[in-house]
Amino acid sequence: MTALLEARNLSRHFRLRREAPFARAPVLHAVDGVDLAIHAGEAVGLVGESGCGKSTLARLLARLLDPTGGQLFLHGDEISRESVSRFARSDRRRAIQMVFQDPTESLNPLLTVFQSIADPAGRLLGPLSRAALRQRVEQAAAAVNLPPELLDRYPHQLSGGQKARVGIARALVVDPQLLVLDEPTSALDASVQATVLQLLDRLRRDRGIALLFVSHDLNVVRLLCQRIAVMYLGQIVETGAAEAIYRAPAHPYTQALLSAIPTLRGKGQRIRLDGEPQSPVNPCATKCRLAGRCFAEQPPCTQAMPELRALPDGRQVRCHFAG
Repeated sequence: MTALLEARNLSRHFRLRREAPFARAPVLHAVDGVDLAIHAGEAVGLVGESGCGKSTLARLLARLLDPTGGQLFLHGDEISRESVSRFARSDRRRAIQMVFQDPTESLNPLLTVFQSIADPAGRLLGPLSRAALRQRVEQAAAAVNLPPELLDRYPHQLSGGQKARVGIARALVVDPQLLVLDEPTSALDASVQATVLQLLDRLRRDRGIALLFVSHDLNVVRLLCQRIAVMYLGQIVETGAAEAIYRAPAHPYTQALLSAIPTLRGKGQRIRLDGEPQSPVNPCATKCRLAGRCFAEQPPCTQAMPELRALPDGRQVRCHFAG
């Protein structure tokens, strides 16, 4: 089945300032050779520690950044050849919408809630009558349980949970097929987080919208997502069904990540990754990115970069010895 959105060997590198006038400029490998497919109506969780490239990958998939290399396909049609500015003016822009991490920073303080939600509709849906625009905005607000009386308020008059709902409604107003959510609940307290997660799951079930949920909170991802992709230093190191990964993680990094989750049964055996992480600037292409920290490291790990390979249960893992 053709994926809704598919990344093939997708990369994003940033050239840094030269250390000396005639030296070669160092290159930061924020995202490095990522393969990832998202199908209609599914929720995919993207997890990993801070600085691993999750947000950069999210912006690449949402077409807010141009890739350095690789390809990105929407319904089988390549969209990575178009620049970000050109894609923003195309009819396909409405298919992929992003919900940002901090709703306070992503909402224009000079616009009312109504104006914030209406803005994408005016830009992406062509000329609309005032009545049609109001109907769309009210429907989007109702879909996220945002009371009509809040539409005339400004962001500073809203709670954190209400601002989060505005951010989601603003994305929904153009009827997207995929929502890319960059840690949308990280700034909210636990009770509001639960409400927003229930809302997102209901939208996925009722409307068939696919979700890419970027988070460092593994418990939140397990509640919402059917499939998980684990990222480390710009690469996907494990991907597969959520329950399979939580039950028996295959990659050493995934095992260490999941061992850090607190449980009601008390402390389990914590796996520590000692040593210093490798730098994402000009990383070595002939060794595993986890080398130097991995508890299962063997000589081949420092001699060849492992490929992302399939396991018998359908998962994919980037490790010489997993499985």
